[in-house]
Order: sequence, then C-alpha cells, then structure tokens
Amino acid sequence: TPTTTVGEAMGLLQKRAHGVVLVLEDDRPVGLVSPSEAEGVDRFAQVHEVMSTDLTVVSPDLSADDVFNTLSDHHQKVAVAVDDQGRLVGIMTSRGALRSEIYQPAVDPSGHLMVGTAIGINGDVAGRARAALDAGSDVLVMDTAHGHQDQMIKAIRIAHRVRGEFAEETGRRVPIVAGNIVTRRGTLDLLDAGADTVKVGVGPGAMCTTRMQTGVGRPQFSAVLECAEAAAEVNGSIWADGGVRYPRDVALALAGGAGSVMIGSWFAGTHESTGEMITDHDGRRYKESFGMASARAVRHRTRQRSAFERARAALFEEGISHSRMYLDPDRPGVEDLLDFITSGVRSSCTYAGAANLAEFHEKAVIGVQSPSGYEEGRPLSSSWS
Repeated sequence: TPTTTVGEAMGLLQKRAHGVVLVLEDDRPVGLVSPSEAEGVDRFAQVHEVMSTDLTVVSPDLSADDVFNTLSDHHQKVAVAVDDQGRLVGIMTSRGALRSEIYQPAVDPSGHLMVGTAIGINGDVAGRARAALDAGSDVLVMDTAHGHQDQMIKAIRIAHRVRGEFAEETGRRVPIVAGNIVTRRGTLDLLDAGADTVKVGVGPGAMCTTRMQTGVGRPQFSAVLECAEAAAEVNGSIWADGGVRYPRDVALALAGGAGSVMIGSWFAGTHESTGEMITDHDGRRYKESFGMASARAVRHRTRQRSAFERARAALFEEGISHSRMYLDPDRPGVEDLLDFITSGVRSSCTYAGAANLAEFHEKAVIGVQSPSGYEEGRPLSSSWS
C-alpha cells in the first residue's frame, strides 16, 4: 500500500526475480518501487514518497507479443494488467511475455494449477488420501527414504483402494506415485501394489548423507536405466528424483527413460524458494536448505512428542541441517533456471535427432564416461595457460 515503508517493500523484492514491488490502493495499481527508487532513501519512509507513477497499463486480453512490443516502445520493464474497474489482474515482464509463448502451465480440466500431495505411508493413510482427493489433488505421492518395504506396499494398496472408490464417485482417476527405490525388483513390486509411477533415487540429493553414512544407494543414472526398463514392461513409469546439478543431468534422466525429473536443491537457491534471503560476508546472497532426515527436520517433526522421545529421535538423524544454496547472479529465479534447463534438453533432443521426449529416449545412445572424459567436457571460465 502507499503507506508501506520502503524497508518492507525492499524485503518483498527478495521473493521475486522481476525486481519491482507494485503499490496498490483499493486493489488498483498507483505506482511501483524498484531498488533504484529506494536507493539512499530512509527505510522508514513510505513508498508513496518514492514510487514511480509512470505505469504501463494494459488489458489482460492483450497478447504476449503485444505486451512485449508495448514494453519495448515505452522502455519499461513491467506491464500492469487491470480489469474494467482498474483493479489489478497481474503483471508481465518482457521476458515473461517471451516465456508465455514457450511454456504452458500444467492445469487440470477446470483450469486450476495441478497439485501433487504427499500423504506418507504411516498412520491414517486412507483418511489422508481421501482428504487430499476431496480437496482436488491431482497426484497422490507416497515417498520415504526406503521405498521397497512392507509398509510401503500396504500403504499403496490402501491408497489404491481409496483412489478407486473416489474414481467411481467422481469419474476422476488420480495417479499414485511411490518411492524411493533403485532396483528392478523394487520398481515391479510397487507398481504391482497399485502405484502408477515409481520414484527412483537413493542418495543422489545434495542434502542427502545416506550413501556416506550407510553405504546404501546407487548411481542415479544406472538406477534410472534399470528401473525405467522394468517399469516399461508393465506399462508403468518412473520419475528420476535427485542428483540434478546441471541441465545435462535432466537430459540424461530423460534419455534413460524417466517420464519426469524432480529437482530440489537447485531450486532452493532462488528468489521464490521458502526461507529468508541471507547475504554472506562477501555480499553473495543465499538461502538455507536442509535434508528431511536432518536434525533440523527431525526437531520439527517431533515437536509434539516428549523431550525424551525427541532426544532419542535426534540420535539417528541423517542429512544436512544447514546448507547454503547461493543464488546464481545470472539465473536468480525459478523461471531463469527453467529457461536454462529447457535450453539444454531441447539441444539434447536435436543432437539425438528427436522431435519429442519419447523419441529422445528411443534414439539416445548410452555410453560410459570416465572422470577424465567428464572433466574434458567442462567449460573453462579462464584460459588454461
């Protein structure tokens, strides 16, 4: 609002990559504030004292191409879309206009953004599954660090039954995703229990200490190859979960047969991720991230238990409690990373002569690469002399 302080407005900037805060009065845009307007201003000053009122207002029905041209003509960074009453509908940047011509949001038949819900494998699985379905969940996810166990099989069968009852009542069949596993047998057992998709990955995540602490796990690409082949035999599918640090890792998982690729830590270092933006002594910005089996996560999950039970649970934690995920100055937002990843995968498909991801999996030729071969492919930021 116009009476919001400049300090509060600048705090909001840390959650978005577009670099502006829109000022509203009665739901109508009256100005915007960017770091340039706030520079050198008392942080307790109110935004109406410094905001720019030079807004590029457009109709929400304007095409992305027209929005881009309008911003270019007016030399503005952000277009503000308003309805017939002048109330804010949304904003669009020049880059956002370009992206809207490339990407399409994942929406359900009602036009709502699709949502997946993790329901766990212990306790009242049936109750949580039903509640998630009634709330409109589009995917039921059942995951634990060790997915190939009796409790997981039982939980999948329960969710499968609830999902079937829900489908009979509503005509809507919601898929079940279960994991994590890294073997052919694990893939087939979870699919046989009623899962539609199996999550593959034990130990490749940046926050995970499982392999170092337990010796359990498997190289991610090898696991994806074997599990994807097993799933295809019974018309199932897999998601590759973890170990993604570069666009190449996404391309490799898709080439190996994964239908989707899950990314965690890489997205943690962005404007949009949860957590406060922190600046280190060198001026680099980062977010704190932690593993779900770490001391930090265990404390959160056991906060309702007795002090004795909490202390006992803390003895067996795994994972990193405090890890700095630095923002890439060139790609500080989720959408920036999506551009980077998509660019890599698109090029991978062209190298393989594939027009789509299904062809990419069929045409990709898998080979073994040595550490020296991997190093050879890394770009250099400066000369080698």
